[in-house]
Amino acid sequence: MTEQWQQDIESWIRNGQLLQATLSSPRGGGEATAPRTVVRPVQLKEGLRYQFESHYTNKVLHHNLDEDETVSRLLEIVGPLYRQGLMKTPEADVQLLFSKKGKATVRRTAVSGRDKPAALEHNRKKQRILEEGKPAPFLVELGIMTEDGRVHAKKQDKYRQINRFLEMVTDVLDALPRDRQLKIVDFGCGKSYLTFALYHLLAIEQGRDISVIGLDLKEDVIAFCTSLADKLGYDNLKFLVGDIAEYEGLEAADMVVTLHACDTATDAALAKAVGWGASVIMSVPCCQHELFRQVESDVMAPLLSQGLLKERFSALATDAVRGNLLEVLGYKVSMLEFVDPEHTPKNLLIRAVATPHKELSLAKWKQYESFRDFLHLSPALESMLTQHWPDAEKNSVKTTK
Repeated sequence: MTEQWQQDIESWIRNGQLLQATLSSPRGGGEATAPRTVVRPVQLKEGLRYQFESHYTNKVLHHNLDEDETVSRLLEIVGPLYRQGLMKTPEADVQLLFSKKGKATVRRTAVSGRDKPAALEHNRKKQRILEEGKPAPFLVELGIMTEDGRVHAKKQDKYRQINRFLEMVTDVLDALPRDRQLKIVDFGCGKSYLTFALYHLLAIEQGRDISVIGLDLKEDVIAFCTSLADKLGYDNLKFLVGDIAEYEGLEAADMVVTLHACDTATDAALAKAVGWGASVIMSVPCCQHELFRQVESDVMAPLLSQGLLKERFSALATDAVRGNLLEVLGYKVSMLEFVDPEHTPKNLLIRAVATPHKELSLAKWKQYESFRDFLHLSPALESMLTQHWPDAEKNSVKTTK
């Protein structure tokens, strides 16, 4: 027998009254069901559709369904898969709560002054941290925006990359201290699009007290960036010529960024970040050659005998090693897609956030050790990081090797 709340959902969809549905508290906690799904109407070329936006830990998936499919899908998952649902209509917010046996409790809160959206454009201008039409001086100077805030056609990819990076940063700002000046280091900063963007976001838009250092080996690049920082009045943004492995200019840092540092230069940057006690590490690796020369496995011979496959596998194994070792030291690690893979294959970003009570994890070490020994690896990062094992735990770790 169809219950009233089920009839209401179908009616809202058929009559175009469902403004948004937010589904949460999945049953069972399995990975197959997203922790949260948001449903909203969008206008496509084919007509009105409902977009299901499924939020997983490290990704968001979108599916657009027509009216009939939406009715069927919502009634399949509200209750059986999700124990909570919040339905927004022009007249009311309707909260659905489901017991373990599936019994529904319905709570309605009347609202006033809420209209249907004037436009439901799927391709409407995406709300970005750095909005088009609102000129940011550093983007103008770097040739990405015009003076009236229009993004140059040939710079759209770079504009999206910058915004994507800032979105990732914004997600972890709560992990950074607010009671003192933030110290941030960007290793291998290059022309420093992202360094300037980070400074603009934190110092200019958010008004936070920060000090940022950009480091690169190219003197002409550092001279350009220094000149631009002076022109923009970014007083706490400094650029230096230097090598990642040899830089000793700081005793501590709150956030470390390293983009496209080649091979073990990425490992040197990660080790520096750990040594400084960084709360947040953002790293996009490049040219992972080290483990390509080491990896061996009779079981995986069909894969490793093919050069191209071995290269790709070695790159993934390298980043798995990096992530696992950071987890050993008490970081929460996410592997994120940085930019669209159609633009560059080097699109993986390692984001590591220190946990509140960062402790050495022997369970993660054993997991890492099994992986390392199975592939006969001797990663440089392991030897770089062993000096950072807490003294009380060093013997425990070493005895497992």
